[in-house]
Formats: sequence, structure tokens, C-alpha cells
Amino acid sequence: MRSLLVISTMLLVSAQAQADMLWQDISLTYLNGSNYRVDGAKQQVLTFEHAAGASWGDSFFFLDHLRGKNGERTNYAEWSPRLSFSKFSSNDWQFGLIKDVLFTSTIEMSALQTNVLYGIATDLNLPGFSYLNLNFYRRNNDGVADNWQLTTTWALPFAVGTQQFVYDGFIDWASSSVDQRANLNFTSQLKWALHPVLGLKNKLYLGVEYVYWLNKYGIADTPGFRTNESNVNLLLKGHF
Repeated sequence: MRSLLVISTMLLVSAQAQADMLWQDISLTYLNGSNYRVDGAKQQVLTFEHAAGASWGDSFFFLDHLRGKNGERTNYAEWSPRLSFSKFSSNDWQFGLIKDVLFTSTIEMSALQTNVLYGIATDLNLPGFSYLNLNFYRRNNDGVADNWQLTTTWALPFAVGTQQFVYDGFIDWASSSVDQRANLNFTSQLKWALHPVLGLKNKLYLGVEYVYWLNKYGIADTPGFRTNESNVNLLLKGHF
């Protein structure tokens, strides 16, 4: 089932390879934190991101390269293509606060496992937000029981006087199963725009990332093994 979902997702996107690219954004982020759980307390993370919008929908890819204090190196990546019902059907799916309805998918890739998620998404139209999306997934997990996930992503730009800021992030909630606990990952970034101050052409942000995990990776938090995480990272992010 997992292989079929991977192939189907890649075929759907490949079929639109010649479609019009409406926009794209490439960024590189450096994070440094010291209160991680499960993976070692102190980590440096270098994240490459590519986001794009096309005539068929949109796509988001990121690759995390993690470096622990003990010298351990790990990589983790996700690719999330979404197919717009409005763009495929040439009909307007906008009603009320809903801007669009989409088929959503995600492939989670690490050295230990590959998980495939698929479901339905809605893009919401709320004043002030650059975007606010809800994604409801069925998770086909590698090595553990399948479960459900709800993901919210947002970006909210604002200004304080002449200074520009962005508050963005995501919330992942995954249901429990026979071999994992229900878990929550709330990750948000508060970023100050340096490029207007420094007169730079490309966007450059300085800020902090706050991460809260409840039962990280679906592992129950116990006195003997803490998996609940509350972690603040220093952040530097550049767009190219």
C-alpha cells in the first residue's frame, strides 16, 4: 500500500512537470538549541527549504541536517505536494473562509523509516495571514501501526513601528495506536527582518524558534525517559 501511494503521488506531480511555475522560494536556516529530547540535548540544525506554487497546486520540501554535541550526524526530510481541486477542475472551490480544497500528501524520509501520508486539505482566507492551511492525513507508517494526523501551518507578517516581523510555524497532532502514544508538535518561529535594515536585496531574518513536543515521536514521556520537549533555538534564515 505504501509503495502504491508513493508511486501515485510521484506520478501525479510528474504529470504536471510541464505546468506553469507561478512562484518559488528557496531558503537556508541555521538553528542552535540545547534542550532537545530523545536525540541528544544540544543540537545544531541546518535546514534547506524549497516552496513552490504551480498551476496544479503547491509543493513544500525541507531537509534537516542535525549535528549533535557528541558528533552524531543525522538527516531528515519531508516532501509535501498538494493538488488543488480548483485548479484541476477549473471550478471555484472557495466558500466562506475556505479559499481552496486540495488533495494533500507527505513523504517523511529518514535513515530508519519512510512514512507516507495522504488526505484532504483546506486553505483558509483570514485577514492578515499570508497563509493558513489545515491538512488532515491518514498515516501509512513504516514499522509501526498506521494512525491519523492533523497539521496546521500558518504565516502572519506584522510590523512594530518601522520594523518588520513574521510569526509562522506548524502544529502536528497524531493519534495514538497500539504501539505509539498520541503526540503533539508545536513549532513556531518569530523572525525580525534584517534585510530592510541592512539594505539587502534578499530576505534575511534573525529570531527564535520555539518547539514544544508532547510524547515526541509517539514515545510516552516517563520519569525514566523524558520525551516531552520545550526548546528554544536561536535562528538565522536567508532566502535566495
